[in-house]
Amino acid sequence: MHGSGVLSVREKSSTARVVPPARPRKLAKVPFVELADGRLQGVVSSGSDIGRVYVSSVEAETYAFACSTNNNRPCGGARGGFCNHIRALVDEAVLQYGVERVARYLKVEVSGEDPDAHTVFSAMSYTRPAQGDRSAAAQVFSRFLRHLAYLELVPDTAPLPEMQWFPTTRAVA
Repeated sequence: MHGSGVLSVREKSSTARVVPPARPRKLAKVPFVELADGRLQGVVSSGSDIGRVYVSSVEAETYAFACSTNNNRPCGGARGGFCNHIRALVDEAVLQYGVERVARYLKVEVSGEDPDAHTVFSAMSYTRPAQGDRSAAAQVFSRFLRHLAYLELVPDTAPLPEMQWFPTTRAVA
């Protein structure tokens, strides 16, 4: 609210500003990627089975990683190092958020004139990361499914019941 007691158009709006992706992404390979809970995490489609997805994550600073199917079976490619699902996750995170933001979030030192996803991935691989805890996979997959449910909604300006906990601002007369 401004000093005059009048709300701006943005303050009256029930929508939040969405930061556009750094570059367009193809959602078929990595339909969900986020920087949350101290990790780069997301859902990566299987290259061999259309009905299977992997929940992959990399912890900030330690680069401990986890990768398992949506049924909590371990990834066969994540033995002793990053699998291709983790590589795809890093690639898509850089497209979504930009290399600077991903590197800063993960606490990766990137150098060179034009750092990219490969630069971030190489810097993490150089540290010999250990396998991390897979316990977060269920939460990440649950958020992904919730995200999909929002995509099925018909565009509308009516409030969503599950979003009612957001505080509202009212003009004081």
